[in-house]
Amino acid sequence: MLRLVVALACFSALSTWAQTYPARSVRIVVPFAVGGPADIYARFVGAKLSETLGQSFVVENRPGGGAVVGTDAVAKSAPDGYTLLMMSNTHTVNETLIPKKPYELMRDLAPISGVNSSDLLMVIHPTVQANNLREFVAMAKAYPGKLFYASSGPGTPYHMAGELFKHMAGVDIVHVPHKGSDQARTAILGAQVHMMFDAITTMAGHARAGKVRALASSGGARSAVTPEVPTVSEAGVKGYEATIWLGLMAPAGTPRPVLDRLSAEVNKIVSAPEVKEAWAKQGAQPMGMTVEQFDKFLRADVQKWSKLVKETGMKVE
Repeated sequence: MLRLVVALACFSALSTWAQTYPARSVRIVVPFAVGGPADIYARFVGAKLSETLGQSFVVENRPGGGAVVGTDAVAKSAPDGYTLLMMSNTHTVNETLIPKKPYELMRDLAPISGVNSSDLLMVIHPTVQANNLREFVAMAKAYPGKLFYASSGPGTPYHMAGELFKHMAGVDIVHVPHKGSDQARTAILGAQVHMMFDAITTMAGHARAGKVRALASSGGARSAVTPEVPTVSEAGVKGYEATIWLGLMAPAGTPRPVLDRLSAEVNKIVSAPEVKEAWAKQGAQPMGMTVEQFDKFLRADVQKWSKLVKETGMKVE
């Protein structure tokens, strides 16, 4: 009976805490550079949470180590709901690609909710003699190791999209990592590489201007941004799908009522009609989830990329 009374008292205290949360400003740590998708959407979500919850949600960029530096700082923060992490599929890739990290994603961090996902656009430089994806695959098979593709660095969604394509298409294309998306984009626009997977909203304009040739989009269905462009799966590599997605996590041990409240608020934000409409124009789809749904999603994504890393023998370059 005493244990029951204590348990009920603890539950009541946590529920009260969740109702009064947040009582001060909250940090959203972005383990990537300023100006990228994680930074942009963290600031958007943070501003909306500030409006609805009445306290400031302040974005703090802590890039470095392929997202490890900022993520480790969050994992080691007090589990009180006042330090959050804006994370991406870089994190689920890193679970296998960087096994000696100072943290484990699903052990040291707690899921809150997904935020959104965006397709990538697979493009080639116009000088490449391929008019569609099938022709490009044929060229890559005819010249193994002679074609190059750019990415913003090892383990990033752009890199993994390229590696998944290579694996599923059965081609040998050399990865050329860069220090950021801008440098990788400069490489494809300047014909320093032959191919790249890039954010669809960023690259679609270059494709329409004829600076690159769009071969396919990377999602499960055609993007509203480039409805004329087939998906990779449609164009010849059946079953292919790779996107950039973003989500929120907190340090493990953060009270469940706080996680649930944050999850509910994020879901309200991303499901608002005006947000869905604005994001659709940017090629982004809302990805609101409950804590349990996001936990399941994360574990499945870890397994997806773990399989690829192990089958290809991929290493951090």
